[in-house]
Amino acid sequence: MLFRFTDEQLMIQAMVREFARKVIAPTAAERDRTKEFPADNLKKMAELGLMGMMVPPAYGGEGADTISYVLALSEIAYCCASTAVVMSVHNSIVCESILRYGSEELKKTYLPKLAAGKMIGAFGLTEPEAGSDPVSQITTAVRDGNEYVLNGTKRFTTTGKNAHLVIVTAKTDESLRHQGISAFIVKKGTPGFKVGHLEDKMGLRASDTTDLIFDDCRVPADHLLGQEGDGFKLAMTALDGGRIGISAQSIGVAQAALDASISYAKQRSQFGQKIAKFQGLRWMIADMATELEAARQLTMSAAAMKDQGTRYTRQASMAKLFASEMVNRVTAKAIQIHGGYGFTKDYEVERYYRDARVFTIYEGTSEIQRVVISNHLLKDKRTP
Repeated sequence: MLFRFTDEQLMIQAMVREFARKVIAPTAAERDRTKEFPADNLKKMAELGLMGMMVPPAYGGEGADTISYVLALSEIAYCCASTAVVMSVHNSIVCESILRYGSEELKKTYLPKLAAGKMIGAFGLTEPEAGSDPVSQITTAVRDGNEYVLNGTKRFTTTGKNAHLVIVTAKTDESLRHQGISAFIVKKGTPGFKVGHLEDKMGLRASDTTDLIFDDCRVPADHLLGQEGDGFKLAMTALDGGRIGISAQSIGVAQAALDASISYAKQRSQFGQKIAKFQGLRWMIADMATELEAARQLTMSAAAMKDQGTRYTRQASMAKLFASEMVNRVTAKAIQIHGGYGFTKDYEVERYYRDARVFTIYEGTSEIQRVVISNHLLKDKRTP
């Protein structure tokens, strides 16, 4: 399917591209070195409407469609994947979950602040012994009058240190397994809620990843999202949208790696000619571009289905699976094209390679995506 973008979608893409390359790109390598959280980037992005892109105007957002969001997120990722992952979780998972499951009061209280960048959101699902199997989580939430008391630890929480609020899943009824999981909004500063271990990561180093610890943390009962038992459904729905976000990030990083490789190949000379003249290298670039375009089409297809209100779980998993594995192949080839220089921090492809590695892991590993895809296909009566 050939996508024909609207004038508005192209305008958003052009605006974000100019902003990202002028404002975000110049400090990306330094942030990677120092691990400085991109707070100033996010503030400026909020001023452009990028922190509440799909939030309706009634709650302070832009009311943009998913395709516009994919185009914008890809441009941010092109320049700084660390900034992009914060934007992705904030938009795809936090804002959308509150919009879908939050009471009117919660929407009015939090969505305008999130869209304005006055609050940054995080999502706590993974635990030390519950990664790909969220039903194995042991964090609990016990009702006590007008409050729930949370106890447990969440692991690998993106923006856990710098977020102002976190959507946390916890078991409210152990006997019901996945139907006994609920979700809550927990504000930073709530007694009994603290940030634990800060991970020292291979890539996405300017985006903090932490443990979150809940020790008799009391949360108002009206901060329950949806009803008791809706937490697993909320998480799976949120991850569908989040996987489109990971695909968009993959496209952005892969495009940056491809562009850097083309530029280098045109400049570097060996054996008396530019290396771009060698057939072996030209074919590598052709393969990189072809895989990138395939990932883009899969991602846009999933985004279009989401915008149309049709079920898109399988398409989101296909896009995430292919795009995340594609960007790992593309960045590896970018290193190869750069030769020894690609292994140094003097060239940005080294950072692209490290940043891309986690894309096949977070928000559902490649193996989990294959489970999701095959389950949908084998349950589909129309499948031969």
